[in-house]
Amino acid sequence: MGKIIAIANQKGGVGKTTTTVNLAASLGVLEKKVLLIDADPQANASSGLGIDVESVEVGTYQILEHSNTPDEATIECTSPNVWVIPAHIDLVAIEIELVDKENREYMLKQALESVKDKYDYILIDCAPSLGLLTLNALTAADSVVIPIQCEYFALEGLGKLLNTIKSVQKIHNPSLDIEGLLLTMYDSRLRLSNQVVEEVQKHFNDMVFETIIQRNIKLSEAPSYGESIINYDATSKGASNYLHLAEEIIKKNSSKVGL
Repeated sequence: MGKIIAIANQKGGVGKTTTTVNLAASLGVLEKKVLLIDADPQANASSGLGIDVESVEVGTYQILEHSNTPDEATIECTSPNVWVIPAHIDLVAIEIELVDKENREYMLKQALESVKDKYDYILIDCAPSLGLLTLNALTAADSVVIPIQCEYFALEGLGKLLNTIKSVQKIHNPSLDIEGLLLTMYDSRLRLSNQVVEEVQKHFNDMVFETIIQRNIKLSEAPSYGESIINYDATSKGASNYLHLAEEIIKKNSSKVGL
């Protein structure tokens, strides 16, 4: 039975897509079967894995509409053991189109029932908003990873996101768990970066991943080549950070299952 993890934060530029793409690639390298669902109309996770988003005919939009099955929308990518359900700019319209539908928050959850057993992990790259797309992701997910950048406004908006998660737990998905808070864009030379790490760890203790994603030029370059950091430069600090995160998630989940 696959575990569905949403990567969410309504703030833009915190490393959501970078995390989704590179965590998927890292889990794949560690021989886990991974499905990445791009639920962001900007489609950066799709292009970051080398998919030509302009040519996408069946993707997340059709899954949410239930006009196609996840299997029909799935594309194999160059990262080993990673498959993608890509996004297209037309995903922007889905929020309006779903508004009148019954069970509109459950469209993604229902669609994924048919493929949940085929993968070890299903990762959902959420849009930088708390709209219906993100709500669908949180309703479908078993847990959520929240990336937080080590910068001045890091904790701004986090309360709002945690409240949204609480209300999703209350109304739509009682079993939704917080997988962890992930500190990203860390620069050890900056006092501010270190202060943010201290503050987040002090406030949230065990909820924070041990792994911290450091600022890394290779991480920024990889998407422009349509590659994950693992494919682009497996020796880089970024690759090492994300492999460490993947190991941490696998270990955490195997101990829960009691393996």
